[in-house]
Amino acid sequence: MSTTSRFQRPELSDDRRRGLVFIAITTLIMWVSEIIDSIKGVDLDQYGVRPRHLDGLDGILWQPFLHGGFDHLIGNTVPYVVLGGMIALSGFVRVVSVFVIVALIGGIGTWIIAPENTIHIGASGVVFGFAAYLVARWIYTRSLTHVFAGVLVCAVWGGALLGGLVPTDGISWQGHLFGGLGGLFAAFLLDGRDRRKVRSGRGRAFA
Repeated sequence: MSTTSRFQRPELSDDRRRGLVFIAITTLIMWVSEIIDSIKGVDLDQYGVRPRHLDGLDGILWQPFLHGGFDHLIGNTVPYVVLGGMIALSGFVRVVSVFVIVALIGGIGTWIIAPENTIHIGASGVVFGFAAYLVARWIYTRSLTHVFAGVLVCAVWGGALLGGLVPTDGISWQGHLFGGLGGLFAAFLLDGRDRRKVRSGRGRAFA
């Protein structure tokens, strides 16, 4: 016979735990990449997005993991972990899906419209996408939890996010813009789909 207290703290589900592990692993890759890049003679940053160069298309895959120094990396790590962790609480598939959608749209958009002879690196585009997703998804889920998360994101990072969209030399505002658009599209595609399934009686949606 076993007893449990009604005040016992609930444990994370395996799905949520895998989602958090994904955020931890991708963060670790960013740090390992920057440590390697800091070695004399190593230049990983050259593998970022190079607009309108075919050999720069693969930079879409590497861009989120490359940074221009540890200050740049630290500035992206904190919001990436916090915002990514919030999405991870919706499950492993959800956080991976949002990451992939945001990274692809952010990278492709940057490759198309950013100035030539520039290289774009950093996870800030993904951060903008994560923030946009968290702000937008409540439109589809109608969850009070998601409303609160969106308000929290706006309150803490709203000013910085808006500032990051201002065209500034040395800042990939294109990556920020298209990363944010990727987050909006992810909310429409993922959470909007769940809501459409519920309306048609073909599925259930959980907050």
